[in-house]
Amino acid sequence: MKQVFIGQIVHSKSLDELEVLENGFVAVNDCMIEAVGDHSQLDGSAVSEYERIVLSPSQFLLPGLIDCHIHAPQVPNIGLGLDKPLLEWLESYTFPLEANYRDAEFASRVYKYVVNNTISHGTTTACYFASIFTETNKILVDEMVRQGQRGFVGKVSSNQMCPDFYVECNTETSVEDNVDFIRYVMERKSDLVQPVITPRFAITCDEPLMRELGKLAKQYSLNVQTHVSENLGEIETVKQQYPSAPHYSGVYDEVGLLTDRTVLAHGVHLEDAELKVLAARGTSVAHCPSSNTNLGSGFCDVRRLLDARVKVGLGTDVSGGSDMSILAAMRAALGVSQHLNFMKTQDVKGTGKLEQCAALKREKYIPLSYKQALFLATLGGAQALALDEKIGNFQKGKQFDALLIDTEPQPIGGYKLPASLTKDKTKVQLLLELVQKFVYVGDDRNIVKVYVAGKQIKT
Repeated sequence: MKQVFIGQIVHSKSLDELEVLENGFVAVNDCMIEAVGDHSQLDGSAVSEYERIVLSPSQFLLPGLIDCHIHAPQVPNIGLGLDKPLLEWLESYTFPLEANYRDAEFASRVYKYVVNNTISHGTTTACYFASIFTETNKILVDEMVRQGQRGFVGKVSSNQMCPDFYVECNTETSVEDNVDFIRYVMERKSDLVQPVITPRFAITCDEPLMRELGKLAKQYSLNVQTHVSENLGEIETVKQQYPSAPHYSGVYDEVGLLTDRTVLAHGVHLEDAELKVLAARGTSVAHCPSSNTNLGSGFCDVRRLLDARVKVGLGTDVSGGSDMSILAAMRAALGVSQHLNFMKTQDVKGTGKLEQCAALKREKYIPLSYKQALFLATLGGAQALALDEKIGNFQKGKQFDALLIDTEPQPIGGYKLPASLTKDKTKVQLLLELVQKFVYVGDDRNIVKVYVAGKQIKT
């Protein structure tokens, strides 16, 4: 299908550059972006056979949102157990729920809802943790393919320090199940869905299993996802289990799991030495501010990670996170960044002194802006998942993953300014205000169409 979108276009070109075209166009041929620019540059004869989609003044086009860390099986637990710290929450709520995914009927019902709901909220790409059960994990893969969502599905590997009712028997069985799952996904021959190597985290995987998973990632050229430095108690447990490792990230590095296609969830308490290793390996962090706050894990200093040249995307981390929308993760990230700004400038213990920023030639701490949050949710997420050559913004040659945003419906439509306050503003200023309102108060009602690889998957 050939289409050309004409109207207001917004996308990130880098962390600090948000391109705004108040009268732009994006030409799409099948799944690929053929051209993007100002409408005045559009050659009408070149797109004479294209379907023309003209946006209204209340609408703009955004790249699709990317969720770098979400636990699909945990969705029924949203809002539960958030008065407990991480390890207790896992024992009391998470493991008992995930054990139910032996049941194919239950898994099918939940996974159908998860994919549909995340698409409704604008998630065009999701990196899912599934469960330890290979057969029902395949249901999630099938559902993504059926509904047209891009992303990754990981068969969770976990062979120790879990309850008897939810643990893998041994390393050999786990590896065999991983190979079975990897081959199943690959044989689907989907251009959208890929397997991802998924050790739950260092506490629940012994060293031999992690080494074998590292070999599988290399053998099949796969992405890797796991958790790191989420909670202080977790970090202490890792130190006790792996006393020879230089730090938490070092556990993964020593077994071949830190690559330029690895995304580590959380990274709240990473040491300076760890940041150097992650940057050297090209490893990314999925910032999960809602979960980090809900479970009392801490405030992840995204600015510090970015300054250390570590790639960062956003994750909802359901059900530690309490919302399946990346918009909510963006708002939580902005809130955490503002809290850190106050705490650092006031030299609150445990958040790092301003001297750390001075070493990076910053005069003061700089919190994230809404434009930078939008980068993290789109191009930053694509970089974190090693998909930035394919998606993340509206660049010629990339695939067309996009959202058509309309600010006329509620809730944004209820917050209109009087004309007297807008009449002297330029079109770009007014468009940026619409974008800012969408970031801070928009929801799925404002996401009227969702496209993945040029195909509309939400109407």
